[in-house]
Amino acid sequence: MTRSLSMLPVLLTALLSACAGPGLTPLQGGISEADLTQRWGAPTGRYALDAGTRLEYALGPAGRETWMVDLDAQGRVAVWRQVLDWRNLERVQGSLPGMTTDELLRTLGRASHVRSGGRQGGQVWSWRHDSPFCLWFQASIGDDGRVNDASFAPDPECDAKDDYDQ
Repeated sequence: MTRSLSMLPVLLTALLSACAGPGLTPLQGGISEADLTQRWGAPTGRYALDAGTRLEYALGPAGRETWMVDLDAQGRVAVWRQVLDWRNLERVQGSLPGMTTDELLRTLGRASHVRSGGRQGGQVWSWRHDSPFCLWFQASIGDDGRVNDASFAPDPECDAKDDYDQ
């Protein structure tokens, strides 16, 4: 048992150092924004928070990962998380209706696809994410710039081609 406990710090260090996205070097809380941008490069988005700043790092050719890094008022890394995962999307789905597009950007980052809303007007924003179900997450934005609803829908990239599509 003592030998197992002595390995705990090594295991925790290995697990914590893996807290970064693919191609991103691991982060530690408390590093400066300058250190962050040296490690991860320029952010793809920047959003004001009440007590700091949120930096967006959208990754992947289809935008399947977006990391949000919150800086405190002193410009130091406080929290970072991958926001385009199934659990987070399910969690935020019910809170999106009524949000402004600025709030939506702070929550999920820029969408991987934006199209007009058709007969309903407005726009539909879509985010690809890693999912075994081949779904993307969509938010319907009204002409007033607020989210009407949000849901998971089939991702058109996953439609299998049949013999007639050649």
